[in-house]
Amino acid sequence: QVRLVESGGGLVQAGGSLRLSCAASISIFSFNAMNWYRQAPGKERELVVGIPNTGSRNYADSVKGRFTVSRDNAKNTVYLQMNSLKPEDTAVYYCNAYRNVDDRDYWGQGTQVTVSS
Repeated sequence: QVRLVESGGGLVQAGGSLRLSCAASISIFSFNAMNWYRQAPGKERELVVGIPNTGSRNYADSVKGRFTVSRDNAKNTVYLQMNSLKPEDTAVYYCNAYRNVDDRDYWGQGTQVTVSS
């Protein structure tokens, strides 16, 4: 079974940092693309950063210069390093991946990030 498991969310003060992890049950090379999304209460789910297998990574304007994605292929894990956090970053963060072999999107369960002012 293909699974994405997120961790690393929590409560942090404005200006602080968190690192989110998305661990996949299969090789992350199996995915055509991986992405981080977030959804704040009362708002639409938005793309935080897209990670295509080819091409450049695309960060939302609201997080550019503060968030950075990285990957550990041996651990089948993608990370989202979040620095200089702001209260408006408060949201449930979701890991997403698309796999060509079954033409399907996969989602993690989401992890809550709360930034206090």
